[in-house]
Amino acid sequence: MMHSSLDFALATPEILLLVLGSVILLVDAVSNHPTRKISYVLTLGTLVVLTIISLMQWHDGVKGRAFGGLFVTDDLAHLLKVTSYVAVFVTLVYGRVYSQSRDMLRGGEMYVLSLFGLLGQMVMISAGNLITVYLGLELMSLSLYALIALRRDDATATEAAMKYFVLGALASGFLLYGMSMIYGATGQLDLAQIAAVIGAGKAQYLPLVLGVVFIVAGLAFKLGAAPFHMWVPDVYHGAPTAVTLLLGAAPKLAAFAITLRVLIEAMHSLAADWQPMLLILAVLSLAVGNLTAIAQTNFKRMLAYSTISHMGFVLLGLAAGGQSPAVGYGAALFYIVTYVLTTLGSFGMVLLLSRDGFECDNIDDLKGLNRRSPWHAFIVLVLMVSLTGLPPTVGFYAKLAVLQPLIQMGHVSIAVIAVMFSLIGAFYYLRVVKVVYFDDPVGDVHPVSASCVQRGLMSLNGVLVLLLGIVPGGLMAACVRAVQTSLGL
Repeated sequence: MMHSSLDFALATPEILLLVLGSVILLVDAVSNHPTRKISYVLTLGTLVVLTIISLMQWHDGVKGRAFGGLFVTDDLAHLLKVTSYVAVFVTLVYGRVYSQSRDMLRGGEMYVLSLFGLLGQMVMISAGNLITVYLGLELMSLSLYALIALRRDDATATEAAMKYFVLGALASGFLLYGMSMIYGATGQLDLAQIAAVIGAGKAQYLPLVLGVVFIVAGLAFKLGAAPFHMWVPDVYHGAPTAVTLLLGAAPKLAAFAITLRVLIEAMHSLAADWQPMLLILAVLSLAVGNLTAIAQTNFKRMLAYSTISHMGFVLLGLAAGGQSPAVGYGAALFYIVTYVLTTLGSFGMVLLLSRDGFECDNIDDLKGLNRRSPWHAFIVLVLMVSLTGLPPTVGFYAKLAVLQPLIQMGHVSIAVIAVMFSLIGAFYYLRVVKVVYFDDPVGDVHPVSASCVQRGLMSLNGVLVLLLGIVPGGLMAACVRAVQTSLGL
């Protein structure tokens, strides 16, 4: 079903989020409740409503371009938006008690900034123009800068915010310069028109390729791929854990979306130029992430370096779109969605095990978890096995789905390197399992103090990681179909 160019119905979720976010901001301004309970409930209600609307649009086949091509709604947008809503919802539930105990809700900014950061991600996901890409990116980034520095009396969080701000500004400059080169070479900002100009051979080749180099560098920073990974461990470690999860889950989906939009939708004809770059970035990410994670004793830093290695696999999927591009790109989409699911569980467990005056952010803090809570210990086991890439978890199928098209393209040696680095990664993941099950607890043994909602959500999180590994077909088919119909492959 196609719509007119100025059809506001296509942007219903974004418009609704902007209105409801502003309402919650006003409620915060007049509310004196120390835990911002009303804002919390309204925020979760907003995310539920957005999920229902996007699912209805997806089911009804709502597609089209609006606002002169600036905004695009398609199956890919629906899939990534729904996943983003769920990721932010789960993050806020996991981080509720943590944020209360650390006085992060005093000013009420956390929920409003989370929603406006989500709005930026939605604009990125539906970007049909280079201007929209940059607009969404900056809206998301500015919200995240403020969220990281939310604990104003915490020097570590302030330092992390400054590092992310300075390096984020540098990456935005890379992207903006690359976009200006693309505009200079093609005379277009609309992604579909850029693809048409390049496909017709009317673009100037040299500035075009130079622009691609800067854009790939900027996108690699937003994904956290090596060698543009410097901010990831410091920011993940320094930010309050509730904000670390806001930073490490949904924004990855938005960064992946603009990577698909810009590189594949707009510049698929230049795949021979940017795919080798992605292969180099992927191998570097696998090497840096896995080798450096071995030396980490801090659980959050270990997961940060783990993120870098997993972004290597995502880039392998993007570089493996040769003979059957929809399958290769669909595998990368499947990988990023399931990675976000596992990340929610991993950092969520840190939030659930933390308590007032105690940050559960060292690997040793997990010692003896099996004695305190066998069920939570089992969930940690499932999550670590999935991150390792072992059956029957979803991590195994995700890695396999990425490696198959890579081998079909003839990159057997790179696939072997990826498997070797995954074996290295098994060491530090399984070390966590060993600590949980076989080490004696240090100090007083405290029970896991989490609400019933948090426990239920964490249980569902762990079960889904296991279930999607056993029956991954439905999600994989949805990812391939979304890529195929949305990018015209």
